[in-house]
Amino acid sequence: MKCVIMAGGFGTRLRPLTNNLPKPMVPMVNKPMIEHIIELVKGHSIADLTMLLYFQPEAITDYVGDGKRFGVNVDYVSPSADLGTAGSVANAMRKDRDRDPTTLVISGDVLTDIDLTKAVEFHRRSKAIATIVLTRVEDPLQYGIVITDSSGRVVRFLEKPGWGEVFSDTINTGIYILEREVLDFIQHDREFDFSNDLFPILLESKKPIYGYIADGYWKDVGSLQEYRQANMDILNGKVRVAVPGREARRKGIWMGENSKADFTAEIDGMVVIGRDCTIGAGAKVVNSVIGDSVLIEEGAVVIDSVLWNNLRIGRGAHLQENVVGSHTEVCEGAHLGEGAIVSDHCRIGRNSTVRANVKVWPHKEVDDEATLASSLVWGQKWSKSIFSTYGVTGLANIELSPEFAARLGAAYGASLMKGSVVSTSRDAHKTSRMINRAIMTGILSTGVNVHDYGVTPIPVVRYLSREGNETGGIHTRRSPFEPELIDLKFFDNSGLDLHPNQERTIEKLFFREDFRRVAMEETGEMVFPTHAFERYQNGFLSAIDPDVIKKAGFKVVLDYSYGSSSRIFPSILGPLNCDVISLNANLDGTRITKTAEEFEKSLEQLSTIVRSLKADMGFFLDAGGEKVYLVDDTGDVIDGQTALDLVTLLVLKTGGHLAAHGGRAGGKKASIAVPVTASGAIERMAASYGFRTVRSKTSSRGLMEAATKKDVVFVGEETGGFIFPKFQPVFDGMYAIAKILEMLAREGKSLHGLIREIPPSIMVKERVACPWEMKGMVMRRLAEDSRGKKTTLVDGIRINFGDDWIIAYPSQSHPYFHIVAEASTEERARELAAGYTEKIRKWQGEKAGKAPDAQPRDAG
Repeated sequence: MKCVIMAGGFGTRLRPLTNNLPKPMVPMVNKPMIEHIIELVKGHSIADLTMLLYFQPEAITDYVGDGKRFGVNVDYVSPSADLGTAGSVANAMRKDRDRDPTTLVISGDVLTDIDLTKAVEFHRRSKAIATIVLTRVEDPLQYGIVITDSSGRVVRFLEKPGWGEVFSDTINTGIYILEREVLDFIQHDREFDFSNDLFPILLESKKPIYGYIADGYWKDVGSLQEYRQANMDILNGKVRVAVPGREARRKGIWMGENSKADFTAEIDGMVVIGRDCTIGAGAKVVNSVIGDSVLIEEGAVVIDSVLWNNLRIGRGAHLQENVVGSHTEVCEGAHLGEGAIVSDHCRIGRNSTVRANVKVWPHKEVDDEATLASSLVWGQKWSKSIFSTYGVTGLANIELSPEFAARLGAAYGASLMKGSVVSTSRDAHKTSRMINRAIMTGILSTGVNVHDYGVTPIPVVRYLSREGNETGGIHTRRSPFEPELIDLKFFDNSGLDLHPNQERTIEKLFFREDFRRVAMEETGEMVFPTHAFERYQNGFLSAIDPDVIKKAGFKVVLDYSYGSSSRIFPSILGPLNCDVISLNANLDGTRITKTAEEFEKSLEQLSTIVRSLKADMGFFLDAGGEKVYLVDDTGDVIDGQTALDLVTLLVLKTGGHLAAHGGRAGGKKASIAVPVTASGAIERMAASYGFRTVRSKTSSRGLMEAATKKDVVFVGEETGGFIFPKFQPVFDGMYAIAKILEMLAREGKSLHGLIREIPPSIMVKERVACPWEMKGMVMRRLAEDSRGKKTTLVDGIRINFGDDWIIAYPSQSHPYFHIVAEASTEERARELAAGYTEKIRKWQGEKAGKAPDAQPRDAG
């Protein structure tokens, strides 16, 4: 059997440690990662290896050679072009003179002790054409999820899903067992990937492709924090690998040849010390990996750290939870903060301080007595991701500071082509203005141009991005929920929230601090466009029927929430012959955030005014202009689900006047889209009017994507968000108000009168606490529990029991699950919600009782 080791990784996520060597050569307990892989493969009686090289191949060939010193035979393949993962492996398999029928494929830059023999036995027993080795992880978001049936046959792939799509916590390890037959499905001399190309083709062709869920340890080592933690995991016995050196003095300490420690030195915990090392008097080394030729002088402290080769740690220096690259000097009295990374060929001066989480790139020097301040203010709080449900959110001027905003702007600009144009806008708060300016400076530094629209409602800038030459944009606002927070809303050239893949690209650039810097004459230009409101207004009025609204002569109470919609909406409403009583129509950045209590009070005030003035209806616009909340003609505040039902009913009744994207394509039935959590009453209403109902994800991006589908004429959700794609496929509270007025005028009915036409429904909503690290496990258990039942897998897992249903889905931004149940009776709805709440709690309790892992294996 042949083994192909993919060893071409750049290791960009481990920069600056990988600036000068490929990721497979990064040491793990003093041996390159690829050597651990060679030992693993050899330990399972596979001795013929082919290595795929790309980045700095000589570093690997010089170290591994022909493989004889490791007891294996190694040859190398370096593709002349990027053929993708599957394409590169196929290229190597086709060059195999022995034409081995079965090939094991494994990455050369992971840490694992998975039993490969058991995986191969499963593959052969299943008669598979391809087997994917799977493992279970606590946070599956960053990986490709593989869903199998009870026999292990693959039924579905999900590449880097959102939490609502995490139907399992079993992920693709990048270890594959392939039969030669797969070559028939891989095209020659073109980029071809396993997850995106080969496996979906095999699945579609109904070929036997299986997933083997392996026990044991597996880590992708995809970040600097994971790299240090992987070393600690070896020390703590969580993974079985051969540790170099001999156990000395006491169990748990490995010492290389010619290394010595002063008798007063304190060496505690699990420690690996390389060759030719000296540990001075009174030095302290705890739970750490020390490379070859390292001098730790008297009184120095090294705790939970990884030190590479050829280092000097000066007297009294203090290191804790650090990684230090080769040929570096940490001088007397220097202090490295937790999480600081120092690359190779650096000098950290006497009595200097490197703050927590700072990265020092190769060949840098920190002066004596100097303090190198953190470049990442957010620190560990944002170690996994920057983006959340509401874009980027942080404490104003503390977490989301001008320095942070400038760096984020530079990361965003670096993700775009030089010369692109993006928009910036904001609300009226002075801190939003400051952060907006900081973001602009970062974007401009990368050679990207900026259109700054100043204080402008979010739907307006989204519309302008669709109609102009802008690649996307950022809107800065004070959070509508928390007065101390700032939100940054990113959107693309369609006006939609950024795709998660683009968010991840920006995050990678941000954390690597590897921004593009252009020459002076290439710096981006900042422009303040004129006539922007007029462009939006003209498009707005062309997408409604003003004459119908004029004839109705509505009397409306409208609360602007002190937001920027008051700058443009009055000029649109003016020609529509509406008697508008405006509330809070002045810009006031200090009053645009509302607590839940203040929000309810504002709605009550609106209700009172509608009732006292005998108005036809009342509207409450949020400060950003995206969401709208309704009060009917009797002064009753309409709850979110009922408002969605009402607006949907109006769309259905006036369906002949709503043609998305210019009409129905090919006579296809028009559709409305609502989240998977919306009431089943909507389906019943839609069916009676000849419409189709589409269930979408609950996220803003998911709803907006649904609005781009050709036959969709309306999208709505339960918190005041309504989309009419004929105008634009994004939330626009101002346009929603005009459209509701138009539809009511056509029907000649009031909101209160229409409520009686909505089918009854009973819904129960609950939350159940769930730590982040258990979300993937809970989703897997839900998927397993629902087998054999009628389910909907769009966002979370919805299980249907006839007309009754329940959905469980994880919060994108908080450690809990949402539970929503609908049934014919309240008792049945509460029974469903309580039953699944109890299941989730029970599964968490079972997971908490898991047994500890094994101890490390000595090389000798």
